[in-house]
Amino acid sequence: MPRHARQKGTKSPANPVQAAFQALKRTGATVAVAESCTAGGLGWALTTYPGSSLYFVGGVQVYANTAKQELLGITARALRTHGAVSQAVARAMARNVRERLHADYGVAITGIAGPGGGTAEKPVGLVWFAVAGPQRTIAQKQVFPGARSAVRRGAVRVALELLTHELRQSVR
Repeated sequence: MPRHARQKGTKSPANPVQAAFQALKRTGATVAVAESCTAGGLGWALTTYPGSSLYFVGGVQVYANTAKQELLGITARALRTHGAVSQAVARAMARNVRERLHADYGVAITGIAGPGGGTAEKPVGLVWFAVAGPQRTIAQKQVFPGARSAVRRGAVRVALELLTHELRQSVR
């Protein structure tokens, strides 16, 4: 969605890390992350540039359902009903990390990076994303092909693009 949402005539950095950094700097917004299948990759990317402490509040890596429950307040019912890799859980992760870390935006990634763990309904490579901001929470899913490392890299890239898109929407 965000890669294709650029307006004609606008220049956007090809590097999603740089684009997110510039959007965060321009808006003065803060961000917190909740990561499952990327193990801190999104937090690492968001702190690439000097000065990131001005906008990056922090993050949590929550692989186990118990960690999702204890650290982010995801309900056992939501996990049972929808599963950890779902729109409902991604949205709750984003909203709750935003609230708990007192950030303007919360970004969540939950997925199945593989090589095992997939099912016909939820295949390896399935990742749900959510961005919670002051006005709304959006969610998107994507299925990435390839090995575990490719799924994780792709997931970080898409999460950065979604955050950048939401930040740009907030200043219109």
